[in-house]
Amino acid sequence: MSFRYRKFKVYQDALVLHKLVVFLTRQFPSNFYYLKDQVCRASLSIILNIAEGSGKDSDKDFNRYLKNSLGSINELVSCFEVALMENLVTKSQFSDLENKALEVNNQLGGFSKKLKS
Repeated sequence: MSFRYRKFKVYQDALVLHKLVVFLTRQFPSNFYYLKDQVCRASLSIILNIAEGSGKDSDKDFNRYLKNSLGSINELVSCFEVALMENLVTKSQFSDLENKALEVNNQLGGFSKKLKS
């Protein structure tokens, strides 16, 4: 059995983004558990919405899930801005994460436009 979502580059890149999030949050102190949990959930939500949406019956339904993924990317970057402000990540780490998130964001936006046409 082959799952449709596995062939999408944006799905593969979202997996890489999640791996980066997990790596960066390993260093968060225990009193910032809430932020670590939220950031991991947001990055996982990006992946899961792509996968779930790919199984829907119409492009319109799939597009709704891609929009949810876009919202989760914004949440993810926002959480990492808090992490940067709290000195939980360096400016360089934040920049790396932001660049990867922007790449996935742009892919999702392009994919969404393609589904609308």
